[in-house]
Amino acid sequence: MRVIFTALLSLLIVACSNQATTKKVTSKQEVNVYTHRHYDTDKALLAAFEKQTGIRVNVIKAKADELIEKMKIEGQQSPADILITSDAARLYRAKKELLLQAVNDTAITGLVPSHLKDDENFWFGITKRARVLVYAKDRVNPEDLNSYEDLTQQKWKNKLLVRSSSNIYNQSLMASIIAEKGEAAALDWAKMLVDNMARSPKGNDRDQVKAIASGQGDVAIVNTYYLGKLLNSSNPEEVLAGEAVGIFFPNQSDRGTHINISGMGLAKHAPNRENAIQLMNYLLSQEVQKQFAEANYEYPVRNDVAASELLNSWGTFKEDVIALKTLGENNQKAIMVFDQAGWK
Repeated sequence: MRVIFTALLSLLIVACSNQATTKKVTSKQEVNVYTHRHYDTDKALLAAFEKQTGIRVNVIKAKADELIEKMKIEGQQSPADILITSDAARLYRAKKELLLQAVNDTAITGLVPSHLKDDENFWFGITKRARVLVYAKDRVNPEDLNSYEDLTQQKWKNKLLVRSSSNIYNQSLMASIIAEKGEAAALDWAKMLVDNMARSPKGNDRDQVKAIASGQGDVAIVNTYYLGKLLNSSNPEEVLAGEAVGIFFPNQSDRGTHINISGMGLAKHAPNRENAIQLMNYLLSQEVQKQFAEANYEYPVRNDVAASELLNSWGTFKEDVIALKTLGENNQKAIMVFDQAGWK
């Protein structure tokens, strides 16, 4: 009986050893990416990373807030290695919720300008988006445009189009205005903007452009890459909508046009940390940064990578260099201001 027991115990030890070895090998060959981004460009770039490195990329897609909540619920058992999402305010929140860890790899920290990353290296921008004004080419003289603040003037009464205040892009724009002007001035701005709206806020940024093309309004606040997607759409009506508007970069005489990012952070409990660092380096490589610009119409975060031909056709501009963590710090204030202003 003792011989049989010893033999069984030996087999069990071998089996457990093999299982542990299998898990270890699997861990070395994969990286788990929690991402809010949903673009074909990303899919192709991650596939290229797999081919180059042999590291399998497991993509978990969901809305940004859902991913953050998922990581919170999973806690130390979370399989997440990297969180990728749009808007610095969300990355700020993920850091505040203790879901990220600092990265000390100089190949990463040295590539991203200081205002486009966390000051303690918990998150980094991978692409930039400018929040600009688009206008009806046949109804608006661009010389009449100036700044975000200028949109409160009577000449824009019933002519403004913008999406809901629940949208993080608008919340971050408001957060930047609070940082620049203070809450009282930001509230006045929001109230007057509501008075000038052509319709109640609805739809996404592309819908604002389409509304201009259909004559529902003359000026809208949108992110630049949405216009790129319209102009390169397979839908002829969307292309026509994109061609009907011009781009204006506001606040060029003072702080510059509002900038936000799509960014990434290393998960606090990343089980495949080395693979995650390798993928983060890859996403900041010159070739990948170039692809983000050319295929997804986003601005590179690296200063040594040129924007695409389409982006360059819109002209160069001065960007607001406010530290993007400020957008997260002022997020709740922004939401309160929107509520007080009646911005739905």
